[in-house]
Amino acid sequence: MTNLSQFKTFTSGLPIQENVMPVLFVGHGSPMNGIEDNEFSAKWASMAQNIPLPTAVLVVSAHWFTKGTHITAMDFPKTIHDFGGFPQELFDVDYPAAGNPELATETASLIQSTHVGLDHDWGLDHGAWTVVRRMYPEANIPVLQLSIDYTKDARYHYELAKELQLLRKKGVLILGSGNMVHNLRMMSWAMINGGGYDWALQMNDKFKSLILNNEHQPLMNYQSLGKEAMLAIPTPEHYLPLMYTLGLKNDNEEISLFNDKAVGGSLTMTSVKVG
Repeated sequence: MTNLSQFKTFTSGLPIQENVMPVLFVGHGSPMNGIEDNEFSAKWASMAQNIPLPTAVLVVSAHWFTKGTHITAMDFPKTIHDFGGFPQELFDVDYPAAGNPELATETASLIQSTHVGLDHDWGLDHGAWTVVRRMYPEANIPVLQLSIDYTKDARYHYELAKELQLLRKKGVLILGSGNMVHNLRMMSWAMINGGGYDWALQMNDKFKSLILNNEHQPLMNYQSLGKEAMLAIPTPEHYLPLMYTLGLKNDNEEISLFNDKAVGGSLTMTSVKVG
């Protein structure tokens, strides 16, 4: 459990609240989920209605993979269209949420295990805005992004997440955005509306069992979970946001799943709520 007293010098921004904010891991899937009304985007919207209104949203997105750790610190982050081959309607989306430079500075100060750079160039990539736009369509909640250091392993990210615990007490929604099973090279368009290969379903079931039983060590050491894990996680960027969600889980907190579905054969939308 985090000792909040050690962070007293960093509480000059958002006030401490009575209740701890939940934490989410969201399987974001296709960028089209950001504009389509479907079962996934509908659940994101309903989730926002069933958790407290956050003071800010901090997204750890699979699509900001950097050397070192950085946090967006501008007043108004731009909407990044980091994809190709989709309808113009998707490229036309602008999600005009504000940032929060003061919160960015405070968050950087909370993280003691590494230096956190204050970034003024990135913005909100599609791992962030496609989800948050459906949760908070009025863009009335400040949104920040924390990057994922590609030089570090899953355990490092799990432990770094623990340093963000105070933000939950300040009403910040910390949201990991990726996909537990994510192998685009093996996608099947015949199963794009639902369905998974046997190995994908088997690995997703294994992930779910470990998550629901609070067995985090094997999830950090996913390379040891067999060949199915290597098919599910050919590269780590979509998996590592899950480590932030699990690392922030306190003892005895409830954990549940939503959007638990495979699409395209080799991708799962399975998502996690802590708290």
